[in-house]
Amino acid sequence: MYAIFEDGSRQYRVSVGDKVRIDHREIAQGATLELPRVLMHADGANVTIGQPTVAGAKVIGEVVDHPSEKHVIQQFRRRKNHRRLKGHRQHFVEVKITQIVTG
Repeated sequence: MYAIFEDGSRQYRVSVGDKVRIDHREIAQGATLELPRVLMHADGANVTIGQPTVAGAKVIGEVVDHPSEKHVIQQFRRRKNHRRLKGHRQHFVEVKITQIVTG
């Protein structure tokens, strides 16, 4: 059994027990998060496709962590004494999927 949901203009395919990184939001660690925009739900041979979403379906997860990734952008031009270094830290919310409600 799996579902495809949309969050922040990105789509994720998840099953119960999966961990997924979604866009950052202010929510406490250990709190329950409800994701209502389910685009598709599949349970074996039964597939439900939404128009655009499946009515009453939602994905429920628990917030596990608030990780972040540091990206370093470096520019270098040889023989020109040109060096630039920029950094960017992207914050996420890591969610463990606990339940898929079909509606």
